[in-house]
Formats: sequence, C-alpha cells, structure tokens
Amino acid sequence: MYSPDTTKYLIHFTLQIEGVVDKPDVVGAIFGQTEGLLGEDLDLRDLQRTGRVGRIDVQITTKRGETKGEILISSSLDRAETALLASSLETIDRVGPCTAHVTVDRIEDIRVTKRRMIIERAKELLLEEFDEGTINSDDLLDEVRETIRIEKLEYLGDERVHAGPNVVDSDAIIIVEGRADVINLLRYGIKNAVAVEGTNVPRIIIELCSQKTATTLLDGDRGGELILRELLQVAEIDFVAYSPRGKSVEEMSRKEIVKALRNKVPAMGIIDQIPGEGRPERLPVHAPRDDAQAPADANEGIRAPRNEWPSKSPTTLGEHMADVRDRKIARFLSPDYTVLLESNATEIEGALQNLDGDVEGLVVDRIIDQKLLDQIGGRDLEFVAARDFKGIIKRPLSIRLIKIG
Repeated sequence: MYSPDTTKYLIHFTLQIEGVVDKPDVVGAIFGQTEGLLGEDLDLRDLQRTGRVGRIDVQITTKRGETKGEILISSSLDRAETALLASSLETIDRVGPCTAHVTVDRIEDIRVTKRRMIIERAKELLLEEFDEGTINSDDLLDEVRETIRIEKLEYLGDERVHAGPNVVDSDAIIIVEGRADVINLLRYGIKNAVAVEGTNVPRIIIELCSQKTATTLLDGDRGGELILRELLQVAEIDFVAYSPRGKSVEEMSRKEIVKALRNKVPAMGIIDQIPGEGRPERLPVHAPRDDAQAPADANEGIRAPRNEWPSKSPTTLGEHMADVRDRKIARFLSPDYTVLLESNATEIEGALQNLDGDVEGLVVDRIIDQKLLDQIGGRDLEFVAARDFKGIIKRPLSIRLIKIG
C-alpha cells in the first residue's frame, strides 16, 4: 500500500455513499473532483507519478443500498502539504450518480508508529527470543521428516512442475498453486497433488486433467480466483474445493484440507462471471466423472426418489444442494454445514432480517436476481448455491455463485 522507506504519513478517511458503487467509481471521483483544485504543484496525479503520494487504497462494503468504507492514502509530503491534500478530499460530494461524504478520520505519522513497534518488538526479543541453547527433540524430528517429504517431490513434463509421488499412477489428482502447497499436502499423506505454478497453465496439467478426475484446491484469495478462472477455460476440471477465505493451502491444517476436499462442488456448476442473464463467461466444462457423485445408473442419469434417499442429515455442500433441489426451500448454513435456518424459497428476504449467527452460505431452490443478490451480499456470505442466476450485472467479489445441477 505504501513504501516504508519514504512514507511519512498515512491519511485515513471514512466514506459514506448513498447508493451502491464499486472501488473504481470511488477512485475516479477522487481524481476527477480534486483535479486542478490545489494547483499544479499539488495535483494528485503528478504527486503519484513522482512517488510523493502512494496509491489510493479503497475498502468498501455495501449493505441495504448504502456503501461505507475507508480510504487510505500514503504521503511523503511535509505536514502542511499533507494536511492540505487531506482536506481537499473532503470536498468530494458525489461518487458516480450517488451523494457521498468523505471525512478525514486521522493522519497517522508512520515514523511514530514504527518507533512504537520497534520498542514493543525489542521487549519481546529481550524476554523471549534469546537462544539459550536448548534442544527440542520434536523440532529435530520434524526437520528430518520435512527433508524426506521434499525428497519425495517429483517434476513432471517439460515445464518440470512440482508434484506428489502418486500423481502419475493415481486416477484422481488435486491441482494446487505452488510447491509449498504440494509439500503441505504431503505432510498429511496426500500424495496426488500437482502444482499449476501460476496463471499460465502448463501443458502437462491440461493433459493430466483430460486423463484423470481433477479437483482444484487453490488459495482463498484473488490470485486463487484468477487461476481457477483460467483452469476452467483451458482444462477439464471436474470438481472445485475451496480454501477458507484469505487462507493459503500451505497454511491449512489437516482438518481444513479434509473439510475442503469433502465439500468440493462440481465444476460445471461454478459461475465465474456473469456478464448478463446468468451465463458464465467461460468455456463449458464436461460433466463430473467421480463415481461417488455420478447417478446410480450412468445411462439413465435419473435421481432416486426422495423417499429412497438416506435419512441422515446432509453434512456437505453437495448433499445440501441435492436435498434442496426441486423442493422450493432455502437453507442458511453454518461454517460446518449445519442448518441455521430453513425457510420457503420465496421468503428469503424476510429470513435475512431475522437471521442470527455465523452464516457461511445459502442453498436455495430458486432463481436469484440482482436485487436479491444485493441483499444477500450485505450478510457477507461465502457462497450462494441456487437453481439459476438471472439479470446479474454486479456480482460481489467475495461471494461464490454456484448453480445447482
């Protein structure tokens, strides 16, 4: 966000907008409404170009038709110039067609903050970090075991991508982002992982996906979303497993990895982008090949009657999707996929008002439109699984949209 070598001050603004806007709208308003306001020497574009002002960081959330958030701007100007720049942004009164209010919350002196951090860290080092020469047997064993795991890594194809030792012989593979992710899965006995190594998908990955059942397990951040988008376009992906939001695969525990893989969803139901009328903006993906997910009669493809289904409560996202389908009901799920609230599919709006607890996602046998998606977006859900999505123009980046097959 800012360069620690040159930044002196960090300006914090609070932002309130009477309407729904995106980050680019806010940034455009900042540049547009401050242009020429302070003269050539303090023009915001020139200050950024010369490195005296850092990039503009906008964090916003939309709820019930209003947008609120925070703007951060780093400055290497002197105190007077920084104060003048901060006050100029308070003159912004519109973002797009919406009325806006921008207020300076505080101006943080980075050097003072650094000094406080240095003092606190020095205290920690003094009390805890001096090496007393003790030997921990568990640490020694872990280091030796880690070396064995790394030695088990293989290199596949001309691109020499990192892979577990069972990738070639296994009928199924798990596609992760990098070498560290493969090592973490090896740590927990999962030996059929292969690393895609960035957004330029290697040819060997495409070939493996055409021959084996392929499941993606990527980081829960923007980078993971971009890699998934490309994989869905160029490779035959069968299933998608999701990491917790903001967490990388190399940081996940065994329990988190097992849960993510158990709750994988068919790739053919993933909606990457919705440019209009609910049509995914990607190439079609073939139907899943996993025997556990396929119909009992592969030739017929007919679902079993409801009264022949197992009586136990659903424990995975896939089971909830199958259970909700054709029943005109909606379920709000917790992070462990238990049902927090079940209602009629036509009564979601009212259920949202009365919902309490940590809600992970929504599974509903109904078509979702833009108005309903905006209301759901205010609840900060991880995913929405629905019969279909129609008329979606703006999709919240934090919500995964999944079509119930």
